[in-house]
Amino acid sequence: MLRRTKILATLGPATEDPKVLDDLIHAGVDVVRINLSHGNHEEHRLRAEAVREHARACGREVGLLADLQGPKIRIGRFSQGKVILNEGDRFTLDTRCPLDEGNQQRVGLTFTRLVQDVRPGDTLLLDDGAIVLWVQEVGEASVDCKVVVGGELSNNKGINKQGGGLSASALTEKDKEDIKFAASIEADYLAVSFVQSADDVIQARELLRAAGGQGGIVSKIERAEALKNIDAIIDASDAIMLARGDLGVEIGDAELPSVQKELIKLARSKNCVVITATQMMQSMISSPMPTRAEVFDVANAVIDGTDAVMLSAETAAGKYPAKAVEAMSRVCREAEKQTEVRTSTHRMDSVFGRVDEAIAMAAMYTANHLNAKAIAALTESGSTVKWMSRISSGIPIYALTRHVATRRKVTLFRGVYPVGFDVASTDANMVNQEVIEELLRRGTVRDKDLVLITKGDRSGVEGQTNILKIMRVGEHSAPPAD
Repeated sequence: MLRRTKILATLGPATEDPKVLDDLIHAGVDVVRINLSHGNHEEHRLRAEAVREHARACGREVGLLADLQGPKIRIGRFSQGKVILNEGDRFTLDTRCPLDEGNQQRVGLTFTRLVQDVRPGDTLLLDDGAIVLWVQEVGEASVDCKVVVGGELSNNKGINKQGGGLSASALTEKDKEDIKFAASIEADYLAVSFVQSADDVIQARELLRAAGGQGGIVSKIERAEALKNIDAIIDASDAIMLARGDLGVEIGDAELPSVQKELIKLARSKNCVVITATQMMQSMISSPMPTRAEVFDVANAVIDGTDAVMLSAETAAGKYPAKAVEAMSRVCREAEKQTEVRTSTHRMDSVFGRVDEAIAMAAMYTANHLNAKAIAALTESGSTVKWMSRISSGIPIYALTRHVATRRKVTLFRGVYPVGFDVASTDANMVNQEVIEELLRRGTVRDKDLVLITKGDRSGVEGQTNILKIMRVGEHSAPPAD
């Protein structure tokens, strides 16, 4: 049984060893993530080159996602490295305090607009909500607070406002330089942090295209404001990432499960790819086995319909990167056996605006009801297989394409597997036979299996899929030579 849910793994110090990288690829990683919040461009370039080199050696296609840092809404540093805040203490967030001179009473800020964005009575959450401050007074350059939930506070921790409302732009000057870098390494996806509106997505796409990049845009949903504009954000994006850390801090952790389910359902209904991320197997940073709670978390995301699940520190800095991928893969495979994961009523009542979209939907409906063994889609851009992947099914979808960029792009689509394939004939029957022979060579089908083929009668032209062919392996052969 092929695993349909895709796995993203973050690269970092723990994956520098070539053997670890090989182990990750053999364990089944589909897309790797480069976190541009850390390291420098040269380090990331070497990692990107290493992944592609090792993937080629293993006969695999592995996608590459470059993740922008976004605005740094953080406190500064403490002269002693950290402080202990007690409930009831007064504590000031002070834009005039030097960034490395924080103390028990105050700390500096990287985000000077905080004084414009908060007012007395607001709640601020530091260090992913571990420290809770109640705003008592807002001055020209400082925010005076009372500690509601105390504890240890160390350098450079993030700040969130409960309910959202911080006005930092999604794209910083650093991000704009990082977009140029992402284009230079031909990143397949660019993840934009702290998206608030569709305009953020449109701007990121324009900057990426101007730099020569052709990757898709992933909108990270981690602000309360994003939820208010979610329909427009999804429509503007190629994928969304449920970044549950910051989002949970802003909306409250109890709301996260229902929001996750709603966003996955909404995104799939709009033909958008979904990645579920943050602390999915956090314990595997230091343990070779996940907790039962983590197993349930991953399984529930799969059952909800996520395209991909993501590992962050588990692979970037953990002790067991490959084991984390293996564990996640096991859980995904088992969850995919559930009936609700393999059946679908998606878009049954829809009117399709494009012929190629209608062919994609017809292929999935036919395959599911004919018990076909495989769907082979000859595709230029990957659009056909993306539409197909929105339909819940247990039938593998093979994206046959000559374009390396398209093969890497589809590594993020649920249930889609990239295949390098260049049409060698102009004869339709010969092309069909070449497709069957490719699937036989890969061991994905056997004699007498039913296979569905989608293609266009104008080979090599994007958006021209208009043919659905049903074949039984072994019963159609190439016509005799003249």
